[in-house]
Parts: sequence; structure tokens; C-alpha cells
Amino acid sequence: MYLSTLGRTGATGGSPRAVGGTVLALGAVSLVTDVSSEMVTAVLPLYLVVGLQFSPAAYGLIDGLYTGATVLLRLAGGHVADRVGRHKAVAGAGYGLSALAKLGLLAAGASGPLIGLAITADRAGKGLRTAPRDALITLTTPPEKLGLAFGVHRTMDATGAFLGPLAALGVLTLAGGAFGPVFLASFCVALLGVLVLALFVRDVPAPRREPAPAPWRAAFGLARQRLFPAACLLGLVTVGDGFVFLLLQRHTGLGVGWFPLLAVATSLAYLLLAVPLGRLADRIGRLRVMIAGHAALVVVYLLLSGPLAGWPLLALIPFLYGTFYAATDGILMAMAGTVFPPELRATGLALIQSGQAAAYLVSSVLFGFAWQAWGAATACLAAGGVAAAVLPLAVLLLMRKP
Repeated sequence: MYLSTLGRTGATGGSPRAVGGTVLALGAVSLVTDVSSEMVTAVLPLYLVVGLQFSPAAYGLIDGLYTGATVLLRLAGGHVADRVGRHKAVAGAGYGLSALAKLGLLAAGASGPLIGLAITADRAGKGLRTAPRDALITLTTPPEKLGLAFGVHRTMDATGAFLGPLAALGVLTLAGGAFGPVFLASFCVALLGVLVLALFVRDVPAPRREPAPAPWRAAFGLARQRLFPAACLLGLVTVGDGFVFLLLQRHTGLGVGWFPLLAVATSLAYLLLAVPLGRLADRIGRLRVMIAGHAALVVVYLLLSGPLAGWPLLALIPFLYGTFYAATDGILMAMAGTVFPPELRATGLALIQSGQAAAYLVSSVLFGFAWQAWGAATACLAAGGVAAAVLPLAVLLLMRKP
């Protein structure tokens, strides 16, 4: 039985059931898949920087590749899903590719190029699946409830992100600190996510119309005035989880064995706040919530560059960083979901996501070099200054009438 047959898309109220069964089913897939992904993400910075002695600049290149590799396949995934009307099939191909990439990490050993190749494959799978999945959410949810729908989905996603580092910590403990068993366990969990998608998610294709002669031009024409440049600007001020957690660990002297718990604490804040902030965005305006989320990110950078240390910092930064994600990740997609017509929905969302991913690749590489050249504190202060300067520009773009 499809989970997507449960719930009613047009239901009222604020409970998760009000968003419809498709959102819940896709949330279940994301929950399982994020357990797998975050098992790797939680240990990867430690594995590369501490275990393999990568420099901050080298880690910045790898970390940028981790997200930047999604750019082209985000576009391809959105385009193909709209063209053939098979959002579930395209998303499933992406989930399957990410699962296979976990075996690539297991086989890569200490080889930097092979690790980069496996990471590229993993993130390419994420890029392929993200736009079709988010398009399914927007196609089955009334526009006035998109903030809530993405809040529910991101909450389930964040639950997986919360459990993943705990699972990684447990496997590391049982394996005596070896990273290989973590990658193998991650692969097995990823396969479970693919199975949940195949069995419990029903495809909801967009209405079929005569294909436009230039669908990319049509989608980009809708996005370029506001959403696309704003998404790129906001992507430029995000340096990535790995850097934030590495800097927090060094700033506080947290034991290496406790490192995965930083991701756990951040995900906990995210999953607790995603639904309330999604509902708030539907009520008071999505742009206001977006601004508050990026303001929290600026504070994170400033705290990492300042004198505060110890347990107060360990409590504040994961909470603020989780707040940033809860107030921005799904909210931007909710904003974009009202801009593109159904037949261009996945293509349009892919454009926005690709712009952010490409900008993130640049920001991660630049931050890695800044850390290596100027030191961690100066690099964080510069990141905070750039974020504070860029945010008003992005807000002006998002406020512009199409």
C-alpha cells in the first residue's frame, strides 16, 4: 500500500497529516536516506583532516566538490522529470547512485582522487533526486501550505540526520575507530531507502502539455529576476557543516570521539524547528523567516571568531546552525514552488538548487584557502562580514516584483 494514499492534500490544520501522504512517504525515504548520508558526513571531516592529514585548503576543495558536484545532475534530473513526467523514477535513480557511492568510499582507502570520485558520485545522486522529489511535494500541496509541507518533510529528513551521526558513533565504537565499517553500514541503510521509495511512494506526474520549444529558457526566464540571483548570493555565504564543526571542535577542545555529536545537536535543533518555522512562514511571510535564518548564520560565524569558548559555545552554535537550516532550507523551495507552473516545476527548482550548489562550491574553496592563509578566526570574521553584506542584497532581489 502506498503511504501517499494516506492523508488528504487539501486537509486543514497544522498537523503533519494535513500536508498529505506523498509528503509523508517522501519524508520517510529522506529519513532513512539521511541516516545513511549523515553516517558518512559526520565522520568525513575527521577522516580527512585528522585521519588523512588533509590541509584546510584541500578539505575545502573536497567539501566544495561534495555539494558542487550536484550542479549538472540537478539540472538534468529536473529537466528529465518534467519531460517524461516520471518524477519518482528519476528520484529513484539518484537514490540508487548515492547508495552505490558508499561502496566507492569503502574501496577508496586513503587515495584522495578516489575519495573525491566517490564523493562526486554520492552528491551527483543527491543532485539527480532532489528537484524531482521537491517537485512532487509542490505538485501535491496547496500553495498556502507549502511552508508547512516542506517543514514536515525537512523535519523527517532532519530526524535521519539526527540518527545518522549516532549510528556512526556506535559503529565506530564497535569497530575500534575504523572508518570502513561505517561506510559499509551506510551503504546497507541507503539500500533500505531505495526500497522504501519503490514500495511506498506513488508517482504524481505533472499535467502533460505540449513541450515548450525551450523549457530551460522558460524556467530561467521566471527565475532570473529574483530567485536565481538571490539563491546564488545566499549560497556564497554558506561555508558548510564540515568547516563549522571542525572549527567548533578546535575552538572548544572537544574530544575527537565526540565530534559526530555536533551534527546530532544541529540536527536536533533543525528537526524541532522545521515545522514551527514552516507554519510561521506561511502565516507571516517566507521572506521574513529566511532573513532570520541567515541572521542566525552570521551570528555563528561571529561566535567562531570570538573569545567565547567551552560549553556555552557547544550549546549555542549547534542551536543557531540548526535554526539557520530550519528557517531557510525548505522555505526557499516553498517560495520557488509558487513561481513555476506544474510542467516546469522540477526544472525550475533544479535551477534554483543548482545556483546555490555552484555558489557553495566557490564559497567552500575560498573559505578553505582563507583559513589556511589567515587563520581560522580571521576567516570566520570575514565570512560573517560577507554574509552580513550580502543578505540585504538578496532580500532586495527577493522583494522585487517579477
